[in-house]
Amino acid sequence: MASEEELFASVDALLNEEPHLPPPVERARLREAAGITQARLAAALKTTTQSVKNWENGRSEPKSPRLEAYQRLLKGWAAKYPARGAAAAVTASEVFGELAVSRGEAAEAPQAPSVAATGPVRSVPRSTAASRRPVAKKTPRPSADPRFPHGPLAVLDGGGCAYGVDGMVLDCPATTIPELVEWTLGESGLGAPKLNRHGRDSDPLIVLTAAAAVKFGLPERLEGHEQRRSLRLPEDHPVVKQVGRAKWQLTQRGFGPWARIYRKAQGRERQCVQLAILSWDALDERSWPGVAEMEPAEIARVLGVYAQRVITPRGSTAVSGLELMTALRPPTRPERDEGTGSWVSGYNPGSLGTEPVDPAPPEATPEHPVVVQSGWSGGFLDEEAYQWVRPVETLSDEECMLPFAVGLDLNTAFLAAAARLVVGLSAPDHFVGPTFNPKIPGSWLVDLSHIELDPRLPSPFTPTGSRPTGPAWYQTHTLAYAQELGYDVHPIEAYLRRETGAYLDPWHDRLKSAYVDTLADLGVTKDLSDAEFLTAMEQHKQVDPALAAVLAAIKATVKGGVGKLRERPQGRHYKEGERWPALQRPTWRPDIRAAVISKARVNMHRKLGNMARMTGLFPLAVLSDCVVYPSPSASPLDFLPYAESGKPQPGAFRLGPTPGLAKLEGVQSMLWAVELLEKGLNPARHIKGGDAVVDEGE
Repeated sequence: MASEEELFASVDALLNEEPHLPPPVERARLREAAGITQARLAAALKTTTQSVKNWENGRSEPKSPRLEAYQRLLKGWAAKYPARGAAAAVTASEVFGELAVSRGEAAEAPQAPSVAATGPVRSVPRSTAASRRPVAKKTPRPSADPRFPHGPLAVLDGGGCAYGVDGMVLDCPATTIPELVEWTLGESGLGAPKLNRHGRDSDPLIVLTAAAAVKFGLPERLEGHEQRRSLRLPEDHPVVKQVGRAKWQLTQRGFGPWARIYRKAQGRERQCVQLAILSWDALDERSWPGVAEMEPAEIARVLGVYAQRVITPRGSTAVSGLELMTALRPPTRPERDEGTGSWVSGYNPGSLGTEPVDPAPPEATPEHPVVVQSGWSGGFLDEEAYQWVRPVETLSDEECMLPFAVGLDLNTAFLAAAARLVVGLSAPDHFVGPTFNPKIPGSWLVDLSHIELDPRLPSPFTPTGSRPTGPAWYQTHTLAYAQELGYDVHPIEAYLRRETGAYLDPWHDRLKSAYVDTLADLGVTKDLSDAEFLTAMEQHKQVDPALAAVLAAIKATVKGGVGKLRERPQGRHYKEGERWPALQRPTWRPDIRAAVISKARVNMHRKLGNMARMTGLFPLAVLSDCVVYPSPSASPLDFLPYAESGKPQPGAFRLGPTPGLAKLEGVQSMLWAVELLEKGLNPARHIKGGDAVVDEGE
């Protein structure tokens, strides 16, 4: 038992804690509700108006004795001017850390639906659709941010029901797109707080079913374009004109499957709503399998989980993956101007900044202006994922006699490669004859053609797995691995970056948590044995198809986000040498993409080499993050290396649910695999059966 002295020390620690203030946005709401200006409040607290502004935007906090006086004032205002609806619960209990009612009283008291300014909540009879997820009549669960009590998004049907997260249903009275935008921003209570204190809140998302699209005057389908990305309403469409007449604007992408409607921000408040039209293929089947065909409540559940764990969708999963990078590493932060004392927007260390940076010529694509205008002919960086097939003549009789070919797939290999990855943040500088430094990110011209490796393994230096034939451009990780293998590296020239940082760390951490947590919800947890893991992975998609779709979207977000770092020009009318829209983004960074893929390929080769040393087994083929091995049985348990204790050997392929560990991709006969090798085809591309193709990253 604790001593009296220990207990008194704990109590004294609580008494000495600083007073608890509500969030900055609630401080401003309370002051405005009382009709007090910032200047008048500053005079009452004997401070400056700028200090009050800083308290209300979260840039600073008051110190004693003003802290206690400010807290007392806010408590008094909170009692007089409670927030309405779900926000009231947050203001009363969470903001000041006090229990509004005891647990016993809460359990006995009946709960009434909220009918606040955030809009009426209603339930939907279960008889409306037998397959619909039950939607209970319930008060919305209080949000962590009182500004968004109803979550990040809603799915709207043709009857005016807006299905939100946690089974919530709102009445939406809007009959036109401008009315829908006004309702979303003014009454719906939708949105999500920023992911970084220097970032911005996520715009609310409204997903329109086919019936809802027709109700608002939109065509049920958009036809007549070769590429889905170019689908959009013509500028003379009545809905587009409605938007303009109401003084709203569309982004340059126009009114397409993902339409962003906005007005210029007034002060710090954004006025922007994201629309997604399901019947226009807003949710790509490859990234969101089966979601577009679900009931609205279930679609809201899928997108809501994704929004909570990743980000509120803002377009394709590739777009969302790129947006997530910026949301977690905003380009600017407030800083004080030493001359005027006022706060201005400054560079946020560790980010990519606000201005796009041109790549070095070897890092660019052949059509890029820096290549075309300079007449560059010195070759290009070729850091791509593996597409390697083992020469059939290197197969031994013992290997050919094994009955099975077993495919292993590395979980989110690109995400695993992004962990603690140091990349360049600034523009490249050119060097001639530099000394190789594995800690400096960049592109190096080096001749590795003299290095001869086991032909039963792919070369780690080329995506085809073939031996280099002369000088070529390599990313830092590839050359560092050559050094690791014991070879000298002598660069001829290089393009290096002086400012560096682990830009992708928060992106990696958030997506890793999303992936692992979603797999755990599907019954695939870290504590399973390898045999239990294989069984759980066989069944996980049937456990909950909605969460299985979330998992697929998370994986697509990783690969699509990396691919977007080098987005190529789109459309038939593009001419080589012209700048295309993606080049205006600070996140158009082919060098960062190359760093991720280079590290992923090196990680794969390191495991291949360790497997050969530990087991004597060599792969039959590799495609991106999938590798095929000859096996004595249909289970990887019979060829993966284990210690005498039964634990997996470190350094080789290991089964498990976290990024970088492996899962079973598929099983075929060894005869089948050999026949493909003889035809020059890649068994890893088809190991699942049914001509399945592994996603290669873009």
